[in-house]
Amino acid sequence: MPDEMTTRIGQVIMLLHGGDREEARSRFATLWQEIAEDGSPLHRCTLAHYMADTQDDPEDELAWDLRALGAANEIDRDDVAWHGHVLSIRGFYPSLYLNLASDYHKLGRNDIARDYLGRAWQTSDALSDDAYGDGIRAALDRLELRLAGAAGPDHPR
Repeated sequence: MPDEMTTRIGQVIMLLHGGDREEARSRFATLWQEIAEDGSPLHRCTLAHYMADTQDDPEDELAWDLRALGAANEIDRDDVAWHGHVLSIRGFYPSLYLNLASDYHKLGRNDIARDYLGRAWQTSDALSDDAYGDGIRAALDRLELRLAGAAGPDHPR
């Protein structure tokens, strides 16, 4: 059974996916205050990962995605329970790295974006052969094309 905080985070994620970014941002901020910096790494990782999606400023989005990665790195076991499912933390990393690559691309820091895209591809073997895994791989392909188009003279295509 999911714990209360997991359930509450999941409810706000549904709100975000329903299109209400402002309300989701407000509720995530409230939950973040409850969790604080010393709360469960899984809760912090999940909340920060989705909080990033509510941000209007690319720098703020990057800050939240970096928090998500930092919290993921603190999780001390590979398998965790989330809404009645057992998930592998390894499976989180392609998405976490993809988001960071996208953030850095938005900020015009394409060398760093390429580094994180490479990390995402290196960890993509942890993705399942399902709709989620296919979606992450497709997003990696799209970002790779955008970065190839952004190649400067010192980055041949």
